[in-house]
Amino acid sequence: MIPRRPIGDVLLSARSISLSFGGVKALNDISIEVRRHEILSIIGPNGAGKTSMLNVINGVYHPQAGDITFRGRRWTRMGGAEAAAQGIARTFQNVALFRGMSVLDNILSGRARRFRASIVAQALNLPHAVREEVAERGRVEELIEFLDLQAVRRTPVGTLPYGLQKRVELARALAAEPELLLLDEPMAGMTFEEKQDMCRFVLDVNRVLGTTVVLIEHDIGVVMDLSDRIAVLDYGRKIADGPPDAVRGNAEVIAAYLGTNHGIAA
Repeated sequence: MIPRRPIGDVLLSARSISLSFGGVKALNDISIEVRRHEILSIIGPNGAGKTSMLNVINGVYHPQAGDITFRGRRWTRMGGAEAAAQGIARTFQNVALFRGMSVLDNILSGRARRFRASIVAQALNLPHAVREEVAERGRVEELIEFLDLQAVRRTPVGTLPYGLQKRVELARALAAEPELLLLDEPMAGMTFEEKQDMCRFVLDVNRVLGTTVVLIEHDIGVVMDLSDRIAVLDYGRKIADGPPDAVRGNAEVIAAYLGTNHGIAA
């Protein structure tokens, strides 16, 4: 087992975030900090605002109030392209891959913003464009090995089992070499064995690559095992934030999930 890296200083700070759609408040004055090298899970009942919070962090949504500070730079309106350029990558609840393309080419698409050669240079196979593509494909091959995808590297993604498609999506996000990786329900719909594999890969991403991870996940057992810290949302409010053991025993968290005085099962 590779030891976890020491938790560092604050990498991202979301302060007083409020987000509304019409008259519905998705997020209500929420503040969350993410520290370098940690795995932070954001949990809560359906409709709590978890995905909305990720969408604010990576610039898909612009909050009506509040701001984001990432790597020391404060943003009030950061777009998705800017977030990616700054080192934030994302996976989604539903698989969003190019189904007709191979695993290798899907992952290579995650390197797109790192290509410097022009489209013309690539089309003409000019020497500097060829060298660049070889180097980028080499990095993709490293990710394929890292996530144990060698056997399917040339397979069209649309023909793969669901669990493998989710792993390819993780690889594509990692291809951008993010400092902060946002995972939106990476284990939804998986079998028990597929969840075990994905847990191992998330830990490897965090420990081996040193990538900071923010995770949304409904499987509380997975959350308790993976997380350094957990933030709990309920109806757009943050009701708890702390280490797993403290959150598990929090009365407000128990009430939000179960409406009883029984603890949350690990």
